[in-house]
Amino acid sequence: MGKIKSKSIRKANKTLNNGGVKFSEDFEKNKKILVGLSMSKKLRNQLAGLMSKTKKTEMSNLKKSMIKELS
Repeated sequence: MGKIKSKSIRKANKTLNNGGVKFSEDFEKNKKILVGLSMSKKLRNQLAGLMSKTKKTEMSNLKKSMIKELS
């Protein structure tokens, strides 16, 4: 299990998601998207990891809701 992310990481995650930046479930792709922003390597990796984690949970929740609608 991973460590709990700080409040600033979670806040940055929300603002980037609401800002219209399209992230994927892949950590490496998210890391490449974040390279343009000026931040430390550790912060970039934490943010990319959180983005991929939230995308995965969004997709699984979407799949579950679609299955419920079909049945």
